[in-house]
Amino acid sequence: MPQITKGGKFIFGKSLIKQDGTVQIPTQAVEEYNITADTKIYLFTGSKKTGGFCITRKGLLEPSTLGHILTDNPSLQNYTCDCGEFIKYKGRFYCWLDISETGIIHLTKEVMDFLDIKPGMYLLAIRSSNIAFTMGAKGPLIEKAHNYKGVIPEF
Repeated sequence: MPQITKGGKFIFGKSLIKQDGTVQIPTQAVEEYNITADTKIYLFTGSKKTGGFCITRKGLLEPSTLGHILTDNPSLQNYTCDCGEFIKYKGRFYCWLDISETGIIHLTKEVMDFLDIKPGMYLLAIRSSNIAFTMGAKGPLIEKAHNYKGVIPEF
């Protein structure tokens, strides 16, 4: 896993959004966050600077200090809202998606439009916290990754 700037964020790899909307989460992120332990993940909007989205799962989010996101939004907590339906909560938007045993998610056109991403783009998988990781789409870190001379695994 490269660290593309001295003292900077760790990068798990970059994932291509395929034409059918599928995205393979980098293996190291799948393992570190045990992201496939649940069959569903939570996706929430990234920062204005990096865009894209963050990924977590119930087993990480619920017991954390951010667990109120789920208790205050029972339709997210219980997966009773539609898959890919964004719910606004305290300035961010949250939804749930299914995830395969191998770490593949499917982004519908509606989800991609909402997040301002599209097929053919690469998302940079960035370690963010012990609760979630980011799939960044724009900004300075993406530029640094583009100009990085080392190897960033592609998925």
